[in-house]
Amino acid sequence: MAMGRRKKRVRQEGLWTPTAALPVSASHPFYQGLNQILDENKFDEYVETICEEFYAGEVGRPGLSPGMYFRLLMVGYFEGIDSERGIAWRASDSLSIRSFVRIALDERVPDHSTISRTRRLMDVETHQAVFQWVLVVLAEKKLLKGTTIGVDATTLEANAALRSIVRRDTGERYDEFLTRLAKESGIETPTREQLAKLDRKRTKKGSNDDWKHPHDPDARITKMKDGRTHLAHKAEHAVDMETGAIVAVTLHGADEGDTATIQKTMAEAGERIASVVADSNSDEVVKQVSADGPREVVTDKGYHSRAVVSELSQWGVRTYCSEPNRGRQRWQELRTEQAAVYANRRRIRGSEAAGCCGNAARNWNDGINTCMTGAGCDGCICEAGKTFSSGWWCTRGRRILGC
Repeated sequence: MAMGRRKKRVRQEGLWTPTAALPVSASHPFYQGLNQILDENKFDEYVETICEEFYAGEVGRPGLSPGMYFRLLMVGYFEGIDSERGIAWRASDSLSIRSFVRIALDERVPDHSTISRTRRLMDVETHQAVFQWVLVVLAEKKLLKGTTIGVDATTLEANAALRSIVRRDTGERYDEFLTRLAKESGIETPTREQLAKLDRKRTKKGSNDDWKHPHDPDARITKMKDGRTHLAHKAEHAVDMETGAIVAVTLHGADEGDTATIQKTMAEAGERIASVVADSNSDEVVKQVSADGPREVVTDKGYHSRAVVSELSQWGVRTYCSEPNRGRQRWQELRTEQAAVYANRRRIRGSEAAGCCGNAARNWNDGINTCMTGAGCDGCICEAGKTFSSGWWCTRGRRILGC
């Protein structure tokens, strides 16, 4: 094959190019399938109906249509883009995304300010209604069960600078507050070095009880997972463990612990699942989706506490919360909490046992004792020839309590 040279390709572009002559790349099959599902369920007609009140009749320039707006939000979620500017850039660069959002080749991609303006125009209830509509479609496609829910949280960095915080009581900025403290201590004209020395001696300098951001009062000062201290929010997700569908999302202060927020998230997930059954007209959805809400919840050890496990048990929810090593505990006059914690512990160890001893033999060919039993907890016979009593089994050299 001969080498092409740039000089031979230099030519005057035509003034007019037919649309049919433009090169078309292969669209992403995921976005093609998603658009097909949205069209089958009349997504654009639904969002235009519920968003009609936010648009003027015939006055002003044409705004961003609701169908395009919510598709752009989906692109941001699927592509991992956390800003409207990034969503606009991505839509401009990709022909597949332009086809998904329904932006013609001769149309300009909406500017990031237009996306932001449309987002501020619509209230939270409208976004929640669209989220509920998506859950109903997932249930009709057999992608929502609602029986076992996994809950976890993450911190999201707020769009607010830490140096802009002000006092809750006086409204002073941080440097103004330090200057006042220095003058009260006898320094009339404090330098930056003196202010820094004074600040180092103070305790609880970044308390959320004393400081807030003037433009984002819900943001909280917290330590991020990478060790940085920043203003942030806490987003908690409830996910269907059988299908991976997100059932509910709740927003909390970044300084709130996991044990203080899981109750709200579980209640939100229960309401969402019950609403799916009520809104759907399919008998299959009524049969497959748990109308009473989640029956089981899976969390990491950050959510484990006596109060949480006991409260969820009273709600009729089976807990699978990893338990941290707290040593020997005292249970005087706490029999209800003790029963709930011990039941959760048995379930956790039973699920670990199911990873080795199940209805079929499972082998680990890694040079360590291999579990060969297929009878559940009727004993475990290993390659080493050792047999353990019922309820105890061995895997990978560890002795773990079974069912």
